[in-house]
This record gives sequence, C-alpha cells and structure tokens, in this order.
Amino acid sequence: MAGYRKLGRTASQRKALLRNQVTNLLYHGKITTTETRAKEIRKIAESYIAMAVKEKDNFETVTVKSKVARKDKDGKRIKEEVDGKKVTVFDEVEKQIKKDAPSRLHARRKINAFLYDVTEVPTDAAGKKKATKSINLADKLFDEIAPKYANRNGGYTRIIKIGPRKGDAAMEVIIELV
Repeated sequence: MAGYRKLGRTASQRKALLRNQVTNLLYHGKITTTETRAKEIRKIAESYIAMAVKEKDNFETVTVKSKVARKDKDGKRIKEEVDGKKVTVFDEVEKQIKKDAPSRLHARRKINAFLYDVTEVPTDAAGKKKATKSINLADKLFDEIAPKYANRNGGYTRIIKIGPRKGDAAMEVIIELV
C-alpha cells in the first residue's frame, strides 16, 4: 500500500496541487476541496504547523546598527553636494532583529522551500503593482499560527463534510485551522 494518495495526477501535478492548497490553507485559514485532497493536505499542513510550534521561541533578539537614507517630507532621498557630486545623506539607526537559532532557521528554510510565495493585492488598488505586498508565510506560521497552538498536541486542522459536488458527486469538505 502506498504512503500517499495519487489523486489521479502525475507526480509533478500532484506536488504542485498540494503545495498550492497547503499555501492557501495557511494563508486563508480554511479552504473548500474534495475529501481525499483534504486528507492529504491535512498531513502536510499539520507537519509544518508542528515544526513551527516546536521552534516558535527558538530565537534571540539582537540590536544592530544600520544606515538609512535621510528623506524629506515627500519621501525622496536628501542629497548633498560633495566634491562636485551629489551624494545621498545617511543616518545611523539602531534596530532590533530576531536572530534564528540553527534549528529554527532550518525549519524556516524547509517551510519556504515548500510553500508558494503569496502576494496580497488590496481591493481598492486592484491592478496597481505598487500597492501589492509580499506575505511571508513562514513568519505568519512562527508569529501568528504557532503561538495559537503552543499547548496543543497535534490536531491543528478540522475537516467538515458539506455534501456531494453537483458535477461529479465527489464529497466536498471544508478544511480549516482549528
């Protein structure tokens, strides 16, 4: 017996389908799909959530100094003339950053290797590339989802049957994060 369902697809199609659906489950919190797909998605999603729960506090906060360009009221860089050339003026700023431990960094890289990149487009600025922002799902897993499940031993998803699909009578379900 195989360790996974083939879902009537080639290996590359199946992997892409599962990556897409797990990404959407973690981004939206719940999705509607067929029962067999949901059971496969559950395995993958729960393993990544468990990894994030295990590594959620495995970092240290470090203060670093960085140079930031000085900007005017319009958000444009301020330039000064030095030796006949225009040069941008920089200020030194101290920032607090999270420095991952090696095991958390490994978990973050495994998560980023599997999940697709998500670009959020606001509804009021649809069609404008400037208004879009990239969402880091690994950060969302570590900072939002993992603390919610910190005192829970597995069972991070729930499958609710909603009935057969009209076209082919496949059992449709909603899979959601508990």
